[in-house]
Amino acid sequence: MELFDPQPIIGMVHLDPLPGAPQFDGDRAAIRQRALDDARALTAGGVDAVIVENFGDAPFYPTDVPTHVVAEMTSLVGAVADVVDVPVGVNVLRNDAEAALSIAAATGASFVRINVHTGARVTDQGVLEGRAHETLRLSDRLDADVRILADVAVKHSEPLGPENVRNETRDAVERGLADAVVVSGAGTGREVPRERLDTVVAVAHECGVPAYVGSGVTHDTAAELLSIADGAIVGSALKTDGAVHAPVAHARVEALTDAVDRVDR
Repeated sequence: MELFDPQPIIGMVHLDPLPGAPQFDGDRAAIRQRALDDARALTAGGVDAVIVENFGDAPFYPTDVPTHVVAEMTSLVGAVADVVDVPVGVNVLRNDAEAALSIAAATGASFVRINVHTGARVTDQGVLEGRAHETLRLSDRLDADVRILADVAVKHSEPLGPENVRNETRDAVERGLADAVVVSGAGTGREVPRERLDTVVAVAHECGVPAYVGSGVTHDTAAELLSIADGAIVGSALKTDGAVHAPVAHARVEALTDAVDRVDR
């Protein structure tokens, strides 16, 4: 069964800082309202799915987030799932796949995004190592029908040695059993280098899974990128004035989905 329509646009619900994070402002109700407003604006504008992510929690825990973060995100993901009629995903930053999968299973979310699913990367949180062996076994124990979108050479990171995105892509799918891969630029909102995009898409297709663009998609580039990739995850370009921390702007969502719809998807 396919999770998405062909070549989906997946919109980001970036949560404001949660309780316990350094920049939490003390207003849980406002966090929830912002998440719901953004989710509604995304779906009203025509996105095909949304990902809920604790984007405001910087500096991020490297792997295991505290129990209170899991509790807050479970409540918020459930609330978002109640108000949208598209697949909902979960990403627990920086790399807590166990929490993301558990939240998705508890709330009925359809997929998770895992920044480092296989291999290892040097990040601002230190060296992050993939835990595919744990994630897949947990999925079986939870009897969770949750798909895994795994990043390849994830943004805001560097390889420990010479980078080989061809091998990393193949490992994520063939050895990590990811259902799809995500390829991004160097950082949030940064464009994916064309050679990297072409390589990841080609290898993903050889392995029989889709490849999604994970950053740098704009109104000007969306149509071209979707002539190569199988879909796109979009955050900054859908926000007011294109500012990543701003609210989602319905008009910007609609403009981007309209531009994509003019392409034969």
